[in-house]
Amino acid sequence: MQKSTYKISKMDCPSEENLIRMKLDGINDIRHLEFDIENRSLTVFHLDGNDEITKELESLKLGANLVKTESTDDSDFYAKSVKGQSKLLWTVLLINFSFFVIEITTGFISGSMGLVADSLDMLADAAVYGLSLWAVGTAVSRKKKVARLSGYFQIALAGFGLIEVIRRFIGVEAIPDFQTMIIVSSLALVANSVCLYLLQKSKSNEAHMKASMIFTSNDVIINGGVIIAGVLVLITQSKYPDLIIGAIVFMIVVRGAIRILKLGK
Repeated sequence: MQKSTYKISKMDCPSEENLIRMKLDGINDIRHLEFDIENRSLTVFHLDGNDEITKELESLKLGANLVKTESTDDSDFYAKSVKGQSKLLWTVLLINFSFFVIEITTGFISGSMGLVADSLDMLADAAVYGLSLWAVGTAVSRKKKVARLSGYFQIALAGFGLIEVIRRFIGVEAIPDFQTMIIVSSLALVANSVCLYLLQKSKSNEAHMKASMIFTSNDVIINGGVIIAGVLVLITQSKYPDLIIGAIVFMIVVRGAIRILKLGK
């Protein structure tokens, strides 16, 4: 058994991690992958040489460089409980999808594009968690199909949202309901905080867990942005704070969708 460590300079979120996992999925010699998102490193436990692994990683153009390769034994290669991780991922997936439904519904009712945009961010999170769960025991072709459908769906929704934001900037629109914005965003903030707590409580060093912590931390910041937008709507009695935060979040969703689409290549 050999252990090869790679530095991957452009790996900073779950999308890159999933991209790498699916790129390396067809290499039979690989026994285990350990990701460290914070330090942008990947450790591959494998048989024989690493030429094919290095070639596949370099083809992704994520700045992958081989740091070292050393011999190891099975005791250095420790697999965490898949069952426990799957249960945790299902929990955060359901929380995110539930708030996607809640936020997109209340967003349209209250006229808040900030809430609509935040709901799509929740959907993007749920898609990432779902892809991670779907990847267990399924064929590569099916994983890629799911990735493509998810990415195109999110881009379509975000594109519609951006068009709507532009229309509302130009047209005469009623001021969004700031109370609904603040209340629903506060509940979403609590939900994401619970997700972050559960992920941190697991104390897992596995790839999906550490990546999910980073992803969920970003969601907490976005929720705070929508709450601030709601307060500014109250203070200024203007629609513009809501539209500005909505446009920013929609762009974040588009960026995430493009990364997910890479999984389908």
